[in-house]
Amino acid sequence: MPWDTQDYPDSLKNLDTAVRKKAITIANGMLHEGYEEGRAIPIATEQAKEWYSNATDNDINKVKQMTDKELRTRDEENPQNSRPELMEKGEHVIAHEDGWAVQAEDARQPSEVFGKKEEAVNRAKEIAQNKGTAAIIHKQDGSIQENIPYNK
Repeated sequence: MPWDTQDYPDSLKNLDTAVRKKAITIANGMLHEGYEEGRAIPIATEQAKEWYSNATDNDINKVKQMTDKELRTRDEENPQNSRPELMEKGEHVIAHEDGWAVQAEDARQPSEVFGKKEEAVNRAKEIAQNKGTAAIIHKQDGSIQENIPYNK
């Protein structure tokens, strides 16, 4: 059964609200993908703390406002948010039917779609810099235009 703010591991109780909710979201996604609780909890906690240290105020407020229902179903609605292994992957800017998408390498779907390529590039750079990975910018035809590494 997925966790929420009423039912979650004791190890999360002393975390800031946003960190706790993010950890719950990540852990629920990991459990959904077959991780054991004992492994999911510490990984989710670490990933949530890292996310918090790099998150914008807007991102933090969005997580703080998540309902219990959203926490329990987040992994199905937005799978890349619950896949901590994507934290090590580069952020790609690729052509999308609605403009330009920002998508982590190996992610099932884009994290965001923008009308203008410049907006997508800026967001990909921000995410890649926060993760310490790379922003890989593609041309309309799919070929790589630029690879911008960000090392931690």
